[in-house]
Amino acid sequence: MEKKLVSIVMGSDSDWSVMKQAAEMLDQFGVDYEIDLVSAHRTPGKLYDYASKAHERGVAVIIAGAGGAAHLPGMLAAISPLPIIGVPVKSSNSIDGWDSVLSILQMPAGVPVATVALNGAKNAGILAAQILSTSDSSILNTIAQYKQELQKQVMIKAENVKNQQGVK
Repeated sequence: MEKKLVSIVMGSDSDWSVMKQAAEMLDQFGVDYEIDLVSAHRTPGKLYDYASKAHERGVAVIIAGAGGAAHLPGMLAAISPLPIIGVPVKSSNSIDGWDSVLSILQMPAGVPVATVALNGAKNAGILAAQILSTSDSSILNTIAQYKQELQKQVMIKAENVKNQQGVK
């Protein structure tokens, strides 16, 4: 089956330190992706063109990170027919990140944006892969292996904690 493409976009290059975690997870799952800067406020023409044509280029899911007013994910969702995963980014001009969280989370009915935690790009990458896995068994298998590995890590850590405390 042809691999689906995820697009990782952010409003500013300063968001990359957070958003690269989504790319790292997609790399781990073998999912192809692209990266771009699209500012809702500084490049509205590019935003409209990008959002209205992404599905025509084979993009299946968009991960959009933004800080401050964080309008990028919502504006993409208003224009694009694709699922949008919003990543609120705690930026230098942020109100402790709450402005970004609420801007992405509080979307009106009919314009959904899946929202992950503040600076939660890792989970955005995982969620994008899970969305794609509904029609790609190789991605599904990779995610299942990833989840099994998470379980193994927790079991090892639990045993280590017990051993350090002398608990049986």
